[in-house]
Amino acid sequence: MFTKKTVRDIDIAGKTVIVRVDFNVPLDENGIITDDYRIRQALPTIEHVRGLGARVVLISHLGRPSGPGDAANSLMPCATRLSDLLHLPVKFATDCIGDAAKSVVDSLQPGEVALLENLRYHPEEEANDEAFAKALASLGDVFVQDGFGVVHRAHASTEAITHFLPSVSGFLLEREVDTITNAMEAPDRPLAVVIGGAKISDKIELLDIFIDRADYVAVVGAMANTFLMAEGVEVGASLVERDALDTAKRVLEKARARMQKDRFTFYLPHDVVVAKKVDNTLPTRVVDINAHTWADITAYPKQPIAEAYTIESDEWILDVGPITAGSIAGALKLAHTAVWNGTAGVTETKGLNGAADPYAHGTKTIAEALVGEHAGEKNKPFTVVGGGDTVGFVESVDGLRERLGHVSTGGGASLELMAGKKLPGVEALLNKDAENSSVTAAAGGSI
Repeated sequence: MFTKKTVRDIDIAGKTVIVRVDFNVPLDENGIITDDYRIRQALPTIEHVRGLGARVVLISHLGRPSGPGDAANSLMPCATRLSDLLHLPVKFATDCIGDAAKSVVDSLQPGEVALLENLRYHPEEEANDEAFAKALASLGDVFVQDGFGVVHRAHASTEAITHFLPSVSGFLLEREVDTITNAMEAPDRPLAVVIGGAKISDKIELLDIFIDRADYVAVVGAMANTFLMAEGVEVGASLVERDALDTAKRVLEKARARMQKDRFTFYLPHDVVVAKKVDNTLPTRVVDINAHTWADITAYPKQPIAEAYTIESDEWILDVGPITAGSIAGALKLAHTAVWNGTAGVTETKGLNGAADPYAHGTKTIAEALVGEHAGEKNKPFTVVGGGDTVGFVESVDGLRERLGHVSTGGGASLELMAGKKLPGVEALLNKDAENSSVTAAAGGSI
């Protein structure tokens, strides 16, 4: 249960409330927002604060600007989109501190909203600079943290600002922490996990935790290549984290030890899709690296040739094969809770002339299993989706996001929360059992 105070627990009527949101949204070359999911997820908190007659001051970052005036990373498009969503004008300040910001904030009437320019125009933001944080805090009376995607960083707008204002959580942050924590600590079992990514080193803590807690773990994506090599499989030119081979072997030993004593499955790809390189104009083929089921079926009634189960030295593994995808899908259909963090292939490479995406079949099969895509399927697990590439894939498929249980707005934050790490931007908020005070210094406490 979330143990930090929220915007429900503090008097904000008639006050100026600074809300840290995460409007780090994708923009096209014309500065048009291509996905407003993060903006829409902030609406409940914004509407709640407005409804109590407070003046709302929104602060956020966008991208990695070179400095003030970097128009490609201006938050102006977010102000325009937010105006449409709220059906009211959102005022915009050309800076987040100083006279430009103060003038806009001072002009706000109760219930009005302003968005200040990109926090990262100032290097002091990422440096967690106290003076910069104090300048931000001077614009309001209360601070509300609702940018889940940034709370794993100790920045001026996530940690230092809480030294100067009463600081509580917004609804999005509360929901993210509660949902992810419950999935990790008290899931409705069976708990199935699909985990991928490029590097084992990025997710080794998660792997260790899931081997201890989950009922089923499938490793996909480039991370699986390292495990396959650790098992003695020749993976050709595929992306491999060679300095993590010993780590992979340790993880495999741990997983096998648990499988010997519990009803637990640790699953690696049995077949893979390969090509000469990541190129949507090149042919692909399926290589059956394990049970040779696919190879046998394809060659029947003859014996499969060696090429059917051998990855050539110049070939890349770019997706899981149909046997693997089907096996993972079967496990997911039996689960009551699923955690999905990592696509199965190079899903960002698109097919030509309307053709099916060449390296996304495995990921699509996983997604279909999670939402009960096929008629007659009775079980649909509650699914927690995290990780930038996974969320990106979900957002690229019309209607998929709305059919999944919880699609996180934070990549790094969700990973660190799953791994049991403390998040500086959450730790800095007032505890529910703490007295409401004028500052939140040393608020501390666990989530």
